[in-house]
Amino acid sequence: MREKTYHIYLNEEERSRVIQSLIELKNNLAVQGRYTDAVDDVICKVLGAKKKKLKIEYI
Repeated sequence: MREKTYHIYLNEEERSRVIQSLIELKNNLAVQGRYTDAVDDVICKVLGAKKKKLKIEYI
């Protein structure tokens, strides 16, 4: 079965906050002695994601 794909659209400020939150979560897990592999994978995906310009029209 195929894995579901999700898309989210973030501006630069939102993207920065997501990255900061993930790094903070990773640090908290490391302090607790828990695995950080899943958070590392998500950080890599967010950092490696393509940027796409969207035109938004308000009516």
